[in-house]
Amino acid sequence: MQGIFSDRISDVPRSFIREILKVAIDPTIISFAGGLPNRDLFPVEEIKKAAIRVLEEDGKRALQYGNSEGLFELRKYISERYMKKQHLEIPVENILITNGSQQALDLLAKVILNEGDSVVVEEPGYLGALQTFSVYRARLIPVPVDEEGMDVGALKTTLLNEKIKLIYTVPNFQNPSGITYSDRNREEIAHLLRGKATILVEDNPYGELRFSGENKRSFRAIIPENAVLLGSFSKIVAPGVRLGWIVAPDFLMEKIITAKQAADLHTNCLSQRVVYQYLVDNDVDLHVKKIVEVYGRQRTMMLSSIKAHFPASVKSTEPDGGMFLWVTLPRGMSAMKLFHESIKRKVAFVPGDPFYVNKTDVNTIRLNFSCSDEKTIEIGIRRLADVIKKNLRYL
Repeated sequence: MQGIFSDRISDVPRSFIREILKVAIDPTIISFAGGLPNRDLFPVEEIKKAAIRVLEEDGKRALQYGNSEGLFELRKYISERYMKKQHLEIPVENILITNGSQQALDLLAKVILNEGDSVVVEEPGYLGALQTFSVYRARLIPVPVDEEGMDVGALKTTLLNEKIKLIYTVPNFQNPSGITYSDRNREEIAHLLRGKATILVEDNPYGELRFSGENKRSFRAIIPENAVLLGSFSKIVAPGVRLGWIVAPDFLMEKIITAKQAADLHTNCLSQRVVYQYLVDNDVDLHVKKIVEVYGRQRTMMLSSIKAHFPASVKSTEPDGGMFLWVTLPRGMSAMKLFHESIKRKVAFVPGDPFYVNKTDVNTIRLNFSCSDEKTIEIGIRRLADVIKKNLRYL
């Protein structure tokens, strides 16, 4: 029907990664493409017991409407965990439960952005954020990230020349690169933002998945008046529960609650109660430790396989946690072309293109190590190495 769609949705492409996963669904393909937690680590029996207990002991309340902010007990648990893990004092009233942290992004964009407003995003950056900001027709300004974090010089220049409303970051084990901002980098970014009407979003879905190195300071601890935190149970419990949260200052939270009410009234009450019951009935730290041990071994296998089989001209990040690493191919080699050829060899990855703003045919790729066992990783990297070596002959 001609003319029925809004300009807003007509301008936004479908998720490139979701389309890739359709190709990679073939069970004979070794896939490093998805950003999925390892399903073998989901606490299925524990969640089952929690669900039964909730329905037997408090089923009528669990199946009723809830408040927009979310289950108080769950928010209190999150507040206490921030203090336990990061020494962050966050009042319960500054926490709102969302339908995954992706909804938190959408609510923030809805509350803060007008069409044409400028948003700083990481380069390369998280595709889900780029898609969300594009829906609200923001002007995306990419700032490069490297092993230290966001390029402070480039950010300073951008802040001098542009009115920036929002800066989006994934400072811990970044998606897609796996890098972590250093404490010095965070302090320098915070210094640039003090006194400015700019909100920095600290999206932290992978923060507890650390294999090595030391924890870094949260932006909330450095510049609380400018920082918004996003969190999620997707990586430490299971993504199917669709529970995340947003931590925001008072002046923002009031508007976010209004936007939440307009979007869906409140997040799934049953899911909130089941997850809360699971959290209080089980040793979550022990569960996270198990995840970290498995992912750490898988990361180590992927890195050692890359060093053993990839040409020396191919470089990789070496993340201290999370689920991804970032590979830079020789200059002139197309990651997109490599993807199509690697599918023929039954191995999949995500070409770097969708993680950039207005860049195509780049020479970078994202590899996920959380969903493949060590033997499969070694086989898949060997296959990918063969494809890379074949393409080197044509450069």
